Amino acid sequence: MKVDEALIKKVAELARLNLTEKEIKKFEPQLKEILDFFSELDKVKVDEKPSFLPLEIKNVLREDKIEPSLTQEQALKNTTHKKDNYFKGPKAV
Repeated sequence: MKVDEALIKKVAELARLNLTEKEIKKFEPQLKEILDFFSELDKVKVDEKPSFLPLEIKNVLREDKIEPSLTQEQALKNTTHKKDNYFKGPKAV
C-alpha cells in the first residue's frame, strides 16, 4: 500500500483528527513502517490444519453445592441502614 500525504489526511479525516502539516510529515514514515510490518505477516505460510493447544482444556468451574449461609436477621443485625428487612441504600434516580 502506498503511504503518502493524501492517505494520512484521509485516515485523519476518518478518525476526526485535525492534523497539522508537521504532524502529517511525522506520521507518514511511522504509518509506512506499520503497514510494512503487516505485509511481512502476509508472507507467513499457514497450513489449513487446525492448530493445537499444548494444554488440556478443562472446566475450571467448581461444582455447585448447597452450603449454610447467613439468615436475613444475621445479615442485617450490624447495620443501621435497613428498612422492611432489606438493606437501605441511597436513592438512585
